[in-house]
Amino acid sequence: MYFDTDELDNKLAERIKKKKLHGVSVCIRGPQGIVFEKGYGNRDINKTKPIDGDTIFGIASLSKSMTALACAILATEGKLSFDDPVYKYIPNFEVPGNPRDSVTLRHLAMHTAGIPPMETLEWSIAMNSNCRDSEWLREMRRTAINKMDNIHQIIDYIAEGRHPTLGGAGEYMSYSNEGYAILSYIVDLAAGVSLEEYLQEKVFMPIGMTRSVLDYDCSEALKISRGNITDLFSYDDDGKLIADNNWSILPPFRGSACVKSTSRDLARYYQCLSNNGIIDGKQAIPSKAVEMLIGAEFPEQEKAFYCFGLNKRVKHGHIICEHSGGLHGVSSFGGLLKGENYGFSVLCNMSEENVEDLCWMMYNMVMGRPLEEDHYWLHPTGEDFTQPEMLIGTYSCHEGIPTDLKVYMEDGNLKVADRVGEMTAKFCGETWFLTFREEPVPVYRLKFWVRNGIAWGVNVNTRLYQRVYD
Repeated sequence: MYFDTDELDNKLAERIKKKKLHGVSVCIRGPQGIVFEKGYGNRDINKTKPIDGDTIFGIASLSKSMTALACAILATEGKLSFDDPVYKYIPNFEVPGNPRDSVTLRHLAMHTAGIPPMETLEWSIAMNSNCRDSEWLREMRRTAINKMDNIHQIIDYIAEGRHPTLGGAGEYMSYSNEGYAILSYIVDLAAGVSLEEYLQEKVFMPIGMTRSVLDYDCSEALKISRGNITDLFSYDDDGKLIADNNWSILPPFRGSACVKSTSRDLARYYQCLSNNGIIDGKQAIPSKAVEMLIGAEFPEQEKAFYCFGLNKRVKHGHIICEHSGGLHGVSSFGGLLKGENYGFSVLCNMSEENVEDLCWMMYNMVMGRPLEEDHYWLHPTGEDFTQPEMLIGTYSCHEGIPTDLKVYMEDGNLKVADRVGEMTAKFCGETWFLTFREEPVPVYRLKFWVRNGIAWGVNVNTRLYQRVYD
């Protein structure tokens, strides 16, 4: 099959320049091997060390599907079940208000255990990493109840119930790094070896991911990098680009966010999942494990659905499974076309950048679509929501520094405001909305949850904020 990789290269370079991204590595793998691979920019501040397909980056939350895959492989080995209650492995685990028996590994993997957004991950980063001074760092260190450097502190904090539980297990989805931290330790117990060792033996080596490693402090990644590892970039308070090597250290969240890899390795990983566990003609991952991860149990629809560590959606007849990630000096995105033997990866060495549009371009080339076609799966109806009074109020999230979202009416229009400023809310059917500061790029995807005539919560992208009552 012919692909116009020159056009893709030009469009990616143009978009990367427009977004002012310092260093980006991308890769597409298909049945014929590497379809496209390119490094853009540099891995050092002086622009003397170019990025390539072997440059090691952090991948942040792209790690989650690997942890879920480890669980799935263990399930095929009869060593655990996604239907096991969490307390079977961690006897003192509980989500306040829910029966111990009701919260399973499946709920942790799908972010539906009822665990509300909480501070533990950001406390862990602030207390264990060499972070640059900032308002965020000072506030996290001031409020941290301990170093948050082991799993028992997370389990104890969840059980204390300082933030209201999000309904019954399986009822609501709210992205939870804590859930994947707990899954990491369940792998340790079920496998009889550490998650780090298990991923190396059962995932990285069989797939041929020779420059990938799970390490919470980057020490192992530095060893295998042979010097080809990126610095980490961000902007200071004056808007100046700065670089350091202060990798985020968050010990108990290793399976949530701590894999280091390359775009080439990640494209192999996603291609293997796309091809039912087969890579280079060999069954590297059990097909049953891949089916557990993203298979028929989960719906195929335009709206994205969170499976085990990957979102699943349909676009122009193609089933896309994907995930994004972000930490200090890490912005990542990866995905696959299910059943089509194609894997895609984008890695960037800057903090808090959205790079999904770069991956969309790569999807589009393989799918035969215009390269710059967007992949938004929620769309305004052009109509107004008829009962806005149900939604008006303030909603709060406690992941890190508490964040409020205010919903109100102004001049007959539904408005939303966060700490940055005001947005217009556009109705997308049911209780879905998109918010815009400036069209056509949305800021938030909102899903309100209404009970007894009033919204008690709202999913802001993947986090469930709860109403603040006076």
